[in-house]
Amino acid sequence: MNYTLPHLPYAYNALEPYFDQNTMIIHHTKHHQTYINNANAALIDTEFSDMPVEDLISTLDQLPDNIRNILRNNAGGHANHSFFWKILKPNTYLKGNLKQAIENDFGNIDDFKETFEKSAASHFGSGWVWLVNKNNKLLVVSTANQDNPLMGELISGASGTPILGLDVWEHAYYLQYQNQRINYVKAFWNIVNWDQVSINFLKSV
Repeated sequence: MNYTLPHLPYAYNALEPYFDQNTMIIHHTKHHQTYINNANAALIDTEFSDMPVEDLISTLDQLPDNIRNILRNNAGGHANHSFFWKILKPNTYLKGNLKQAIENDFGNIDDFKETFEKSAASHFGSGWVWLVNKNNKLLVVSTANQDNPLMGELISGASGTPILGLDVWEHAYYLQYQNQRINYVKAFWNIVNWDQVSINFLKSV
């Protein structure tokens, strides 16, 4: 089984003006595709080639030394971006069990957004910021490069089941927002697919 580039459930310009079309095209067809190509190359003739990518990155410690870091970076990149595309959609609303859980664990929605924004804006270098469910408590965590909380504390420095994530690599925003990462982070709230995030949350409980 080879990993393949997932089809986006929307047009490349569907997230404008918040995420511009040019960035989306490059991000999806160039950056994401490169992670897939590199992961597939590393998995040739291995017993791990049929594993779903989420399972693969959850068991990195079982991989041979010669491919572990390649797959940490590239299977991680494939998993993270595949997750990311699904949680983008304009005109959805935070409600129901997820809204209640965020209010329970952060006090209110504004405090949650402030915590998430601070983590994203202050994250040094490339990486991701996540809302995770860890032991039925929602937490904001960040990971470096293409690490994912599913990799566990020893590898990624974080753990839990991701339900929301934001790419803070410069390739995700620099064409549109240049060095103003915080503006990119704030724009993100306008296109979060809260319906999908709610599904992710319910699966994690």
